[in-house]
Amino acid sequence: MSKPNLRHGLVLLMKRNIDGSYASQAARKNILIQIEKQLKRGGYRHLTPHTLKLKHVKFLVEHWQSQGLSIGTIKNRMAHIRWVFEKTGREHLLPKSNEELGIGKRVFSDNSTNKAKELDEVKFNAISDRYIKMALELQSAFGLRREEALKFNPSIAIKADRIHLLGSWAKGGKAREIPVRNEYQKQVLERAIAIAPRGSLIPAGKKYIQQLKHYENTCRKVGLCKNHGLRHQYAQQRYIELTGMNAPKAGGLTSRELSREQKSADKEARLIISRELGHEREEITVIYLGR
Repeated sequence: MSKPNLRHGLVLLMKRNIDGSYASQAARKNILIQIEKQLKRGGYRHLTPHTLKLKHVKFLVEHWQSQGLSIGTIKNRMAHIRWVFEKTGREHLLPKSNEELGIGKRVFSDNSTNKAKELDEVKFNAISDRYIKMALELQSAFGLRREEALKFNPSIAIKADRIHLLGSWAKGGKAREIPVRNEYQKQVLERAIAIAPRGSLIPAGKKYIQQLKHYENTCRKVGLCKNHGLRHQYAQQRYIELTGMNAPKAGGLTSRELSREQKSADKEARLIISRELGHEREEITVIYLGR
């Protein structure tokens, strides 16, 4: 009889429970494989998803803390662990709060770091693949996530004064609309129609995961990394448009320095930006705008 194999068991569990977008599934697989390796190095062998216990989780948390990982990163990894315990019907074995595991409250951001970036024209023009270039332009013009840009179907998405993203394109399956506000956005959409008049920005004959890898390799070759910064830039530009002020991360006033009227405008703008980015909570805008 073969010995229990945690990695094999986790892979089977993921195949039987296909939750979330391709990006979410890929992230889950990556983290769970890392966890299996870390447990094995820690002396925990011959496990299965059904024999994982609280002591194994505590070992992992302590290991991550010793590595100096951020609270946010540890909480993200805990979400994947909780997913395993839930799918094996054993979620009751874990404390309901991360704090009980010694994981502190998450501090989203501070105003001293700004990840916003504009699309580098020289590097962008070094790309020959028009589908990849189009996806990058959509990320820049509308603050789309990478997956949303690749799955963007102009014939479905483009409306008179807005774009409509289907839930199947978006993180968490949340459909949303983003306004078309300027000439640059209109030109981007015209180019998108010209490139893909009847389908998405995934060429015929390719699957999403294949195009994603092609996107990553293409961007890496020209030095276009951390393109999530385009989303940060979109959020900060929208903040200027909606409030007339720079975001705190871009050198603007902090929440303590705002007048009552400015605080009202700040709150309303954050709610709008949160929805346009595909989030539910106003607090998440701290990552993009600061506070």
